Amino acid sequence: MADEGVFVDTNILVYAHDVDAGERHDKAADLMGELWARETPPTVSVQVLQELYVTLARKGVSRRDAAAIVHDYERWDVIANDVALLEAGIEACERFRLSLWDGMILAAALRAGALVLLSEDFQHGRDYGGVKVQNPLI
Repeated sequence: MADEGVFVDTNILVYAHDVDAGERHDKAADLMGELWARETPPTVSVQVLQELYVTLARKGVSRRDAAAIVHDYERWDVIANDVALLEAGIEACERFRLSLWDGMILAAALRAGALVLLSEDFQHGRDYGGVKVQNPLI
């Protein structure tokens, strides 16, 4: 994974900050250390950052702290939401039988040119149109 383009899904980021998540937290936090140390930053999307903020706030993190966490990840490559991404997300959800939200994640990973999608929401090991899913929590 060292030289590959990597897209990180929301759930991995949430676990990295959820100290109550036990082993998942430990694995995700270790992974974040590796990702922050990369020469080439990973990619997320505006959708991922939105979901991260909402989920952290729902888990009891103050809005200020949740915003600060999101701002940190804004230093990574961030794929913006736009109409073309929505259309690609709809196409991905129809092609791969995904929810629209997962289709949008996949579309953003494809737009980023990522070869790896780190997520526990997709089928581990499956190739989705050139993006291979890895679940780092298993």
